[in-house]
Amino acid sequence: MPRFSKEDCLADLRRRILSTELAPGEDLDEAGLSEQYGMSRTPLREVLQRLQGEGYVDMTQNRGAKVASMDIAVLRTFFQTAPMVYANIARLAAENRTGAQLDRLKAAQQEFTRAAKSAQPGEAALANHRFHATIGEMAQNPYLVASLARLQIDHTRMSQTFYRPAAPAETLLVLTAIEQHDAMIAAIEGREGALAIDLTLQHWDLSRDRMERFVRPDPLPVDVVSLKDRRNAV
Repeated sequence: MPRFSKEDCLADLRRRILSTELAPGEDLDEAGLSEQYGMSRTPLREVLQRLQGEGYVDMTQNRGAKVASMDIAVLRTFFQTAPMVYANIARLAAENRTGAQLDRLKAAQQEFTRAAKSAQPGEAALANHRFHATIGEMAQNPYLVASLARLQIDHTRMSQTFYRPAAPAETLLVLTAIEQHDAMIAAIEGREGALAIDLTLQHWDLSRDRMERFVRPDPLPVDVVSLKDRRNAV
């Protein structure tokens, strides 16, 4: 059985939560996780406490740990807050970015482009997560970066839907997202803060409706005529 270090366990649990392999609200079996990661309960509990501090996990005394849920109140706050945070971070990134950070952003974009074009929704969502986290680093604002990190947990979980296009028009949206990333990189590299804000808000609008489908799926098919006939039957 492989033994994980605390840092490797932490990284793997983050990945599993972001990819929704561990679903929102799912109870975490500490005994099972301890066996899976080859570590005792004490270091595992330390990992879970760190994940709680980052917003990935909820821990309640005498009730154990569970994956952070995405209830109505959380999602309402997310959709209200995300565009403000992303826009301000984009402006600060254009003002404060370094050459090394730009290199990391371009590398993240290459990973994103490869995953998105090869129809790997989980990898595309995680690469998109890294792309926007790098822009957050560029902003050099600890208050906004902390907010971004928490927003990205829910954003990445919901964006699984966006990267699973079900029709040609939805595939075009994914390709547009790639182009928007490239434009955002150019604006940040050129220190064009106003343009970076505008592109970021366009990027948000592109995926917002698809993300909402994560919690508002298409209704089940119903034969309305058949139901009406049954209602009128004796």
